[in-house]
Amino acid sequence: MSANAVSLAYLVAAVAFILALKGLSSPPSARNGNMIGAIGALIAVIVVLISGNLSHVWMIYVAMLIGVVPGVWAARRVKMTAIPQLVALFNGVGGGAAAVVALAEFLKSGHTDPVGSLVATVFSILIGSVSFAGSAVTFAKLQELMTTRPVVLPGGKYVSALVAVATLAAAIAVLPTGNTALVVALLALSLVLGVLFVLPVGGADVPIVISLLNAFTGLTVAASGYLLNNTLLIVAGTLVGASGTILTRLMAQAMGRSVVSILFGAFTAKASTAGGPSEARPVRSAGPEDIAILLAYAHKVIIVPGYGLAVAQAQHTVRELADLLASRGVTVEYAIHPVAGRMPGHMNVLLAEANVPYEQLKEMDEVNGEFASTDVAVVIGANDVVNPAARTDPSAPIYGMPILNVDQATNIVFMKRSMRPGFAGIENELLYDPKTTLLFGDAKDSLTKVVGAIKNM
Repeated sequence: MSANAVSLAYLVAAVAFILALKGLSSPPSARNGNMIGAIGALIAVIVVLISGNLSHVWMIYVAMLIGVVPGVWAARRVKMTAIPQLVALFNGVGGGAAAVVALAEFLKSGHTDPVGSLVATVFSILIGSVSFAGSAVTFAKLQELMTTRPVVLPGGKYVSALVAVATLAAAIAVLPTGNTALVVALLALSLVLGVLFVLPVGGADVPIVISLLNAFTGLTVAASGYLLNNTLLIVAGTLVGASGTILTRLMAQAMGRSVVSILFGAFTAKASTAGGPSEARPVRSAGPEDIAILLAYAHKVIIVPGYGLAVAQAQHTVRELADLLASRGVTVEYAIHPVAGRMPGHMNVLLAEANVPYEQLKEMDEVNGEFASTDVAVVIGANDVVNPAARTDPSAPIYGMPILNVDQATNIVFMKRSMRPGFAGIENELLYDPKTTLLFGDAKDSLTKVVGAIKNM
């Protein structure tokens, strides 16, 4: 291919990436946006393979095959509940790959890179390694291979500060010397820093860190593009870095906290006593038939989906319940909190899979004023996003987070497997509200029984 043809193809791919981001900003266009982005990436890969003077090209094809097979298998087999973990893994691999590319370019150059290239190399290795190691920890937390609560080592803030200073010192020392030993030390320190960066983050804050690490990966890719003199990598990496940064900021706002407090708040946090011991406090529970009567004779019902809905794969059943209620003249809406589930848009994707009409999905700011005029609010597996402790308990890790005003509804139905606390690890006072009725059990099974009871009425 001629240089002009390559440039034109890269321009088409870059435009596709921009259109993909635009499409992903809205549920109705998200599927098309994702497809446009995939086409842009395919164009970029094909152009590189047919236009470059590549040696050992067979090794590239073997590597692609090795990556494609498990990648397709994982993407098709992964459950909706595990999508956040998959995103964390893919993001980490991207950051690690960019760091490896920078290291390979450094070794290939014979340590004779100009200062600008050395800066890009240092940046890619440092940030890419932090993203790789940090993403591995977020995966372990979300997969519950380790505790989801903040992990604060003895003297943790001092250890983290010391490692951060040592990492920065190694990065600075590499620039005038190009010393290989210093580069290896920088790589090792950056990996340790990535682990220490994420360990103190817990509970509902983990998705925000995933978004931040995604921004890190994007910036690393952009720096790698500079090293490789590849304009498309610079454009794509910058887009990912910018969009990830914006998303991180929006998510932090949705939590009602700053990014700094999310990342380092565990070093100064005090133990929460929210809710007290649940076993010593009575709750009101009912069977599916009682819940069916309450819903069937309501005028307005708002459904609040959460992670428990995803775990039970109950999205189709909740759609059936909503359609059944609508056929009886009940107004049904869905209240979507910005950080419901384990990642942004988790609930939107879940409900879209069940073909829930987009117009029924109401964002928090839009729906919060409607709870006061709602007959029944049905909370399915959500916990932290409806927990009044966010308003009332300064010691709670979610304090200050805007929540859905479920407690203002006339009646509240809470579907839970047990009295275990939510992802943030604190009790929910809403469970003990006199207006709340609990329906214990698997969400799909409970919803199926409620649907059957309404049909028999």
